[in-house]
This record gives sequence, structure tokens and C-alpha cells, in this order.
Amino acid sequence: MESNPLSRRSFVSGSAAAVASVAATLHHRFGLADEAAAKAGVKGKVRHSACKWCYKDVSLDDLCAAGKVFGLESVELLMPEDFPTLKKHGLHCAMVSFPTAEIEIGGKKTKVGPIPKSFNRLEHHDALVAAYEPHLKASADAGFTNVICFSGNREGLDDERGLENCAVGLKRLMPLCEKLGVTLSMELLNSKVNHADYMCDHSDWGVELCRRVGSERFKLLYDIYHMQIMEGDVIATIRKHHEFFSHYHTGGVPGRHEIDDTQELYYPAIVKAIVETGFDGWVAQEFIPAREDKIASLRQGVEICTV
Repeated sequence: MESNPLSRRSFVSGSAAAVASVAATLHHRFGLADEAAAKAGVKGKVRHSACKWCYKDVSLDDLCAAGKVFGLESVELLMPEDFPTLKKHGLHCAMVSFPTAEIEIGGKKTKVGPIPKSFNRLEHHDALVAAYEPHLKASADAGFTNVICFSGNREGLDDERGLENCAVGLKRLMPLCEKLGVTLSMELLNSKVNHADYMCDHSDWGVELCRRVGSERFKLLYDIYHMQIMEGDVIATIRKHHEFFSHYHTGGVPGRHEIDDTQELYYPAIVKAIVETGFDGWVAQEFIPAREDKIASLRQGVEICTV
């Protein structure tokens, strides 16, 4: 492990010189940027992104510098305060993270915006709209056109009422999204392993919500890991509902680790199916590396998804 130029210890110093050396060494050894372009064949069909939260012990600066070497064009699930760092490296934020707001319900303060409490409750809407409006504007000003959102947990609410409530709240933001050219993307998550009681946990429910909102600026973030757990049939679902999917996340099943042959999904076929739909957006790595050399795992994920 010590001989690998991208070991975890390479990033501890945070030195710009060290990062440049790592990138140069990696490019020399692997020629990865050229190799990825050659493998792609159809340049531009899949743009590669990575979710920063999966690399908590790697600075954003270091992740950007290393990722650019092997074809990474975006680092995502970031906030506006992170945008200058991305711009410095010439990278995109393919999916901006969510804003939060604090409200009082029944004399108790509640944070709305995160996964458990969001658009499926009418009493959350005023605060969510107030939080999302400046957030959408900041994203658009930076040139980033996808912002994430969530349904919230059921907490006893039936799915039909949840659909109605989400549509009411989301429609309030659609005029601004349409004006700015920003797509609000609700993530499909599993409620079986990671996010118990989450409402938007099946693609059919999410697609119906898209139909009710009725705007091209509201779509779904299709998380392959989460939907494999909930419903499987990933490629068929992508082919059937791709018009409603603005973005894709990867992850190995089971365990949400590397997307190689240690897990049950075959990502080259999945990404090929995505490309065949005409999708020209972003595929983002959102697995939690199990190996010590996390950046090498990310590089491998990008290579696997270059078809």
C-alpha cells in the first residue's frame, strides 16, 4: 500500500505540491485521462462526477486535483460556499446539495430540508420555499443546474396524500426553476436498509410525482444502489422511465462499497443502457470505499462506468 501514489497518507499534508506530484505520477503510470476518452468511444455521452461526502478524509481541493487526472469533471452534493474551490479547478457541481430551515411545530423546533422532513408535509412548505429560492439562485449564478431535494418520511402519512402534498410544495418552486433553468431533482432512496420510512422509495411513486408537478424542471435522481435494494430490474426501469431521470448515482450492492466484481450489479451494462436512452447528463460515484486507497477505488469506478 505504501507504494501507491494515491494512498490515503498522500492527502494528509494537504500540500498543493504533493497533490500535483500525485496527479502527475498517476497520469504517467496509467495515462488515465487518455485511456478513459479512448474507452468512451462516444465522448461526452457520460460525464463523470463523485459525491464529496464519501471522501470525508480527503479535502475538496485534493479530491478535485486527483480526480481531474482520471476524467472526473464534477464533485457534487456541495453547498454554495464550496463553489469557488470547484471553479479554481475548472470542475462542475453536477448536483448541488440541499438547504435547510428551522421551523416550530407544536412548540418544538424542527429542521426541514434533510431526508426525513421535507416536501410531503404542507406545514414544511413555507420554510422550504424560503430556503430553496436563494439556494436555486446561487446555483444558477454559478452555472450549476441540478439541485437535490427529498420527499421526507411517511410518519403515518399514506402515499397518495404524500404525492398530493409534495406536488403542492414543489409547484411553488417551478416558476423560479423554469426562469433560472435549474432542475430540482428528488432522490429515490431505499427505505429497507438505509432510510427507514422514506416516502420516495419506488420509481413508480417518483414518476407519478413528476407527472403531477408537470414541469420539465422537476425530475428524479435515480440512485442505482437504492433502487436495486427496493425493486431491482434496474435496466428495464431506466429504459422505461429515463425521461424522468435527471441524474444517476452508483453504489455496490450489498454494502454500498466499490462497484466492481465484489457486488451483484454489472455497471458496464447499466451505464451502456443509460447511454442508449440518449442521456447526456452526469453519472456520479456515490459508493463508500472499503479499501484504504479510496481515490484508487474512485478511479476504478470511473473506469468501470466509461463505456
